[in-house]
Amino acid sequence: MSGPALPPEFALIARHFLPLAGPGALNLSDDAALLTPPPGMELVLAADALVEGVHFLPDDPPETVGKKLLRTNLSDLAAMGAAPLAYLMTTAVPASRQDWLGGFAAGLAEDGRVFGLHVLGGDTVSTPGPVTLSLTILGTVPPGAALRRGGAQAGDDAWVSGTIGDGALGLAVLTGDLGGDAEGHLARRYRVPEPRLALGQALRGVARAAMDVSDGLVQDLGHLCRAGGVGAEVRLDALPLSPAAKAVIAADPSWLPRLAIGGDDYELLFAADPADAGRVLEASRASGTPVARIGRFTAGATAVRVHDPDGRPLVLPHGGWSHFRP
Repeated sequence: MSGPALPPEFALIARHFLPLAGPGALNLSDDAALLTPPPGMELVLAADALVEGVHFLPDDPPETVGKKLLRTNLSDLAAMGAAPLAYLMTTAVPASRQDWLGGFAAGLAEDGRVFGLHVLGGDTVSTPGPVTLSLTILGTVPPGAALRRGGAQAGDDAWVSGTIGDGALGLAVLTGDLGGDAEGHLARRYRVPEPRLALGQALRGVARAAMDVSDGLVQDLGHLCRAGGVGAEVRLDALPLSPAAKAVIAADPSWLPRLAIGGDDYELLFAADPADAGRVLEASRASGTPVARIGRFTAGATAVRVHDPDGRPLVLPHGGWSHFRP
């Protein structure tokens, strides 16, 4: 004889999220999870949210939304030099769109296998809309080894991983503001960012300061400057660009400064002593992640100065993305 049917909310959780659970989650049947950190490690915690129509498009595939939610949080761990451990998650989805959660959970499951982490618990609620998602991620790092935003010094090199601008261009492609993404590279970079976990861990003891680029390179570089009490100078022609982004710039050079303030790159931005350039390149090789030196930190005002390819100063319309810009 079978037992009583689960209430709808718990049936939904059992169908979509119980397969994502791991040790400590207690089969998602208790009020909280139990977690024992690895011996001798510090816990690193971060939280991020995605809102439909703000951080992802309403017609984005739910699988990629699940991946983006997890990967944006993993990027925060990468910026701290941490390794992933587990996560907690809250989903608020309209009752009429419960089937959406199937694809969303499938994306989480695939990336859980890729990055080696599982869900510990959270909450699932209905909402009149839009879809609203929040994830709290847990990671580990050796004591005292976490990368921090403060620490850049005047004279340090400014470095960035990967390529800059693909996320902003991908959004422009998906909203119809830009054509020409035949291979889908730019759209993929917007929908499914690449957290630089291996590089972040390789930079422990090498980078003096670090953070991930989520709200625009210039704006996030400004955060490093304020945290370290320094300024910075960047040349646009030093920005690492993908072949797809280079093709866009070749057709319309006005896109270049916009790439410096566009969001959704999720690359690592960091400061390092020029004497440690060899160690930075070794960390790049060891992690399989390209890096590029884009400028330097300077003494004086905590401002970011951007120069065009001819060395002339540029005035940008804003530094990057903000939820609360007037």
